[in-house]
Amino acid sequence: MGLFNGINISASGLTAQRLRMDLISSNIANVNTTKSEDGEPYRRKMPVFAARLQEEMGKIGKDNKTTGNGVEVAAIKDSKEPFKLMYNPNHPEADQNGYVKMPNINIVSEMTDMISATRAYEANVTAMNSAKAMAQSALKIGG
Repeated sequence: MGLFNGINISASGLTAQRLRMDLISSNIANVNTTKSEDGEPYRRKMPVFAARLQEEMGKIGKDNKTTGNGVEVAAIKDSKEPFKLMYNPNHPEADQNGYVKMPNINIVSEMTDMISATRAYEANVTAMNSAKAMAQSALKIGG
């Protein structure tokens, strides 16, 4: 394992969690958007993360498996949950029964996800700082 592998892995985690927070912010901002480009209400967006694998590192071990080399965003998916119906006959998007299709976003769930993303971001910052401190200590030993 190289000197900067730990820092690179943490950096990929920081990038992934920042994107996750951006998507959550977009979801919260569009909680009342009843019509998007496709004519439907806004759909909740969710990131799909995947491990970045590094083949050559895995061959060092006994079992010849690949090892993790950080995280990447494999896709950004739209939620398949049904839209919420809200009774508001005065709304311009209301159907003949007075119901408006609202986005499938739950604010409590979004805030919980935001806290989780923030904690994961902080954990990656801590890991990166630890790797940096170890690299600095190694330089002091060699110097």
